[in-house]
Amino acid sequence: MFKEEIPQKSIYRISLYARCLERLHYNKHEMVSSSALATAAGVKPSQLRRDLAYLGTFGTRGRGYPVEALRQAIHEGLGRAKLQPVIMVGAGNLGSALLRYDGFKKEGYEILAAFDAKAAEIGVNDIPVPLHSTDVMAAFIKENKVALAILCVPGEQAQQVANGLVNAGIQGVLNFSPVVLKVPQEITVNNVDLALELEHLNYFVRK
Repeated sequence: MFKEEIPQKSIYRISLYARCLERLHYNKHEMVSSSALATAAGVKPSQLRRDLAYLGTFGTRGRGYPVEALRQAIHEGLGRAKLQPVIMVGAGNLGSALLRYDGFKKEGYEILAAFDAKAAEIGVNDIPVPLHSTDVMAAFIKENKVALAILCVPGEQAQQVANGLVNAGIQGVLNFSPVVLKVPQEITVNNVDLALELEHLNYFVRK
């Protein structure tokens, strides 16, 4: 893990650095300068150096950062040294589409199962992971020590489902439901509002 508690925004940027390092590793680069890595991640070199300081002492003046060593340090710090278990709640159109996305494992996450209140009505041929009723969700979370969940249920159901996730031991929720969830302070929720993001984009492309 990182040597001290760091801000969430720094964690986000460090995840961006990890993606850039993956590309460098794939292209067999051994070293990368702070300016080059910062440019690839869209930040200033001074910001990058402050963020990476949480990992310990890395880099050599005049040479930059060793790609593989820094990549491994970030993976270990972010808990990606092994696949992190995740569950999906809500296997409708959006949930099913996300379940078919094969990029999660590349980023260090494995969706173990999906849960839906209408699991019996959903065609399992479209679901690449086991699909269960939400009735057994809490037991599954505890048995498999799952700490992360992706929430894709209708807005009117989201808070009740979130309450169940928190009570079962979930510590982080990626929320695609169009509501602001009320959760204890120690629970982390990242909201993804697709309509809001499109509205934001639309403002900048107006003619």
